[in-house]
Amino acid sequence: MCILPGMTLLLREADVLRVIDMDAVIGAVENGMRELGQGVAQNEPRRRVFAPGGLLNVMFATYPGGGCTGLKAYPVARGTARFLVTTFALDGTLQALIEAEHMGAYRTGAASAVAAKALRPSGTVTMAIIGTGMQAKTQVLALSRVCDIRELRVFGRDARRRETFARDRQEELGLRTVAAHSAEAAVRGADIVVTMTPSAEPVLEAAWVEPHALVIAAGSNYPNRAEIPADLVERARTVVVDQLAGAQIESGDLIKAEAAGKFDWDRAAELASVITGKWTAPAERGITLFESHGMAIWDLAAASVVLPAARERGLGEEIAFFEA
Repeated sequence: MCILPGMTLLLREADVLRVIDMDAVIGAVENGMRELGQGVAQNEPRRRVFAPGGLLNVMFATYPGGGCTGLKAYPVARGTARFLVTTFALDGTLQALIEAEHMGAYRTGAASAVAAKALRPSGTVTMAIIGTGMQAKTQVLALSRVCDIRELRVFGRDARRRETFARDRQEELGLRTVAAHSAEAAVRGADIVVTMTPSAEPVLEAAWVEPHALVIAAGSNYPNRAEIPADLVERARTVVVDQLAGAQIESGDLIKAEAAGKFDWDRAAELASVITGKWTAPAERGITLFESHGMAIWDLAAASVVLPAARERGLGEEIAFFEA
């Protein structure tokens, strides 16, 4: 038996939380999308297989700029998911196994920030977020890094949770934050609207959305769920998806709008095309919709900054693999 060259690092959630930095993740995700648009990186859409009582999700990519290739896998059973990102060096060496619930929340927020940098209205903005879970927290954190937010409005169905969420965001980020009494109160007048919910039905109405607003729909990646009504998709002057191949499989917002005759896939631009300048913005601004479903290259981008930071601080558990 001999030890393969190099050591693999196992990082637990607590290790990730000690080193993850939103600014660094935003930069890595933006670079990953640029490489994807340039044809340097590759990303495959999520694949799902179903078993009694649950399902397994697998997604994979290459990110040469981060020196890695790899995958994220996560089973979902009884309403619970466990996330694992596996990264390999470009020479095939197994680099790391990373528990990735928190890293996934950061990379999803980072992707919204990357989209907002390119698509947001200019100047200071009022932001509305519908949803009060962990993913909503990282959406606000990430967008606060790239937008000058004059007011944050929060809505969730549970009054106590939305009050707590609003108070915590104000204390953490120094933002003027309002716990809205309804989704409509949150959305009307907002320049940026983010939905981060598991809802199967739309959580807002098209008439509430300002004609210049950026809407980020980030909560759903199942074809039978829709946070955004078909009328809003129809109203949007610009529709940007994270990746067209994935959106056509799992964007319930767009799939349902197409079925209603209110959307055609020819209207959709990919975020990588926006980042590389291959997409040209319409001359007259209207509603801009960004459909975020999740990409493995975002996970690799996040891992590419978490892993060296963890090694520098001596975190994680080293694992040796053997071959005969």
